[in-house]
Amino acid sequence: MSIKVNYNPGEILMSVLRVTQHMSQVFRSHFGKLNLTFPQALVLTVLGEEGGMPLGQLSEKTGSANSTISGIVDRLEKLGLVRRHRSDQDRRVIYVATTEKYESLKENSVTSVHSYFSEILGELCEEDKKNILSSLNRLDEVLKDALEWAD
Repeated sequence: MSIKVNYNPGEILMSVLRVTQHMSQVFRSHFGKLNLTFPQALVLTVLGEEGGMPLGQLSEKTGSANSTISGIVDRLEKLGLVRRHRSDQDRRVIYVATTEKYESLKENSVTSVHSYFSEILGELCEEDKKNILSSLNRLDEVLKDALEWAD
């Protein structure tokens, strides 16, 4: 026996928008206390988890444009949380890595976007997490298909 669920596509859209807004507010509040923006925290998360890397690779990992990453790294450098250095093999390649100041900050607070979100998701049971992930992945597929169809 299947249960028929009535839904309004507008409700799905509004729910996604509300979730996105709430996530933004939660992250802004948490990382704001560390004097970081969400994009800065995301860059630090990638560097903290994967180690130093070229700016281009960091741009790919965060899904941001090179110019955007460069500006974020500028601000993180001023805060003393990252440093840039040129590759010994190819002087055109600039690497970015975290500093001891970042490591100290990381020891005293949750600086990883992934860790912080994991703490928040701890409120959900495993089945809810699986259902959310499955539904979001399916929505992502449908939206990608719509993009291809629109082109």
